[in-house]
Amino acid sequence: MTKSVELRKKDVAGLQTEVKELQRAHFGLRMQKATQQLTNTATLRSARRDIARAKTILAETIVKGAK
Repeated sequence: MTKSVELRKKDVAGLQTEVKELQRAHFGLRMQKATQQLTNTATLRSARRDIARAKTILAETIVKGAK
């Protein structure tokens, strides 16, 4: 789980790479679930929320930079 404090320290490029890494990890978890290899399905929910958190902070950073 990535903390929002850690994400806010990153620049736009860093946040974009973080979002891509989180999406890649979420895809891997979905594939594990599909092949019935995933035992803890709660990780899917936390992965989705991490992606949403990173995208929100990315959007805030972009808007703040535009002003």
